[in-house]
Amino acid sequence: MAAPKKGRSASAQSKPGRSLALILIAIVGLTAGMFASGHTTPRLGIDLAGGTSITLEAKSDQGSAINKANMDTAVEIMNRRVNGLGVSEAEVQTQGSRNIIVNIPKGTNSEKAREQVGTTAKLYFRPVLAQEATGAAVTASPSASASGSSSASPSPSASASGTGEKATSSSSPSASATSQGRAVTDGLKADATPSASADAGASSSASPSASASGGAVTADDAALQAKYAALDCSKESVRAKAGEGVKPEDTTVACGEIDKVWYKYLLGPAAVDGTEVDKAQAVYDTQTAAGWQVTMDFNKSGAKKFATITGQLAQNTQPQNEFGIVLDGNVVSSPYVSSSITGGQAQISGSFTQEEAQGLANMLSYGALPLSFQEQSVTTVTAALGGDQLHAGLLAGAIGLLLVVIYLVAYYRGLALVALASLLVSAALTYVLMALLGPAIGFALNLPAVCGAIVAIGITADSFIVYFERVRDEIREGRTLRPAVERAWPRARRTILVSDFVSFLAAAVLFIVTVGKVQGFAFTLGLTTVLDVVVVFFFTKPLMTLIARRKFFANGHKWSGLDPKSLGAQPPLRRTRRPGGPAAGPVETKEA
Repeated sequence: MAAPKKGRSASAQSKPGRSLALILIAIVGLTAGMFASGHTTPRLGIDLAGGTSITLEAKSDQGSAINKANMDTAVEIMNRRVNGLGVSEAEVQTQGSRNIIVNIPKGTNSEKAREQVGTTAKLYFRPVLAQEATGAAVTASPSASASGSSSASPSPSASASGTGEKATSSSSPSASATSQGRAVTDGLKADATPSASADAGASSSASPSASASGGAVTADDAALQAKYAALDCSKESVRAKAGEGVKPEDTTVACGEIDKVWYKYLLGPAAVDGTEVDKAQAVYDTQTAAGWQVTMDFNKSGAKKFATITGQLAQNTQPQNEFGIVLDGNVVSSPYVSSSITGGQAQISGSFTQEEAQGLANMLSYGALPLSFQEQSVTTVTAALGGDQLHAGLLAGAIGLLLVVIYLVAYYRGLALVALASLLVSAALTYVLMALLGPAIGFALNLPAVCGAIVAIGITADSFIVYFERVRDEIREGRTLRPAVERAWPRARRTILVSDFVSFLAAAVLFIVTVGKVQGFAFTLGLTTVLDVVVVFFFTKPLMTLIARRKFFANGHKWSGLDPKSLGAQPPLRRTRRPGGPAAGPVETKEA
């Protein structure tokens, strides 16, 4: 009995329809998501959609050196400012050692943006008069991920330092918290800072001082009360305008984010200026295992002011024992205090991660930027110029695609249909993903990104050519089409994966080491390279398996591109019989 032959498992050869159905379902699903999101076209960058490009030069007129740390901090703060205007695709990056380039796309108030990026950031410590989550009153300070808490305790050294514990939230608001109008009115009646005679029972409103009791609310106070009541910090446009035109000595409203929830604040006049913070750094407390903390050192005048304000706040209950750290009208942290912090040193602690602690320390250290900037140039990129660039890029891509199609049809004839269908699937996936990635991660299609997509046409076509040539090599060796398709795939697959890996690696390195528009080229190149692998494995190979069952291709029609005669195929190999072997017939023997 003959030994059973090794069978082949069910694969794309036997059930190629599954792979084709999978990729088609993916295309339909992504397309439906694109229309459902309302973003049916990719977002365009400043060089295609038009906008404003501002070049700023750093000046060390505040006694600080122009170095990488200061420049990077300036970029971070400027980026926060521009995005606070509702800009979704602004670019802020350094150029050389002294310049910062700010690119703002069309649709943004360029004059307002120039004011935002061209002025020095302002950081203030303001007492919290009232605080609540947008749409719901709360009775506790923000969680430690957005703010720590401070309490006085003597340190081993001669100076006093603040240590903190995480504030806890209450699910049931107090009576004063539910009376929003009265709470804000009392806060506006109060002095600039809470006093010792504050009402201990008001836990989410300002504590009026003794002198303010029964006082009248002025028209300005009533207007601020109404502004606080109507403030909806969940809206980006509202957050950007909350602290506009506010002077340090003014009572104001502001917004702050805590655990992805936006809170609104009523804040008193600035008690300490950010310029009075000498140093702030993130440290890890290894002695008490309290985790990451932010330490602050104040200068002489700042130490006195900080001791005064913390002494006054410590006599109140939350949130009136908190001070808001306000950067450009945004509350970046609102720690509470339980006693006066003297000596010019304090610690803000809570459940900070290392990144959160370092971010807060940077804001405290450089909120009032150590560098000022002088505007060097402002360039306006018109939509017409961007449209011309986009038209030229698309024209170049169309010409490149046309040349590839002509080559495929001329050289591979009917087999070119597989390549063209694969290119269409790859193009559909690329377009839909670009449209979805715009709102998802802020991807914007700029001119270098268009160039990356054009280069990807050649990379994708190269993968098809590798596979086709492997199949044709098998036919040249005398095999029919169906086994040739399957035998050629493993070798072609290895070559395609190695080639695409090299392209993706180059794109990844380019994306990491570059900034700005060059990253658009690298991102598009990497994206299309990954899609090339997906299309070849889930569309091109299964489609080749299906067409190998068609007589037009299987019989090697001269227009199929797989004609054995035109390929110079060898005749099929036949096994020869050995002389004297079993096939030679019986052999006669004679007896001696």
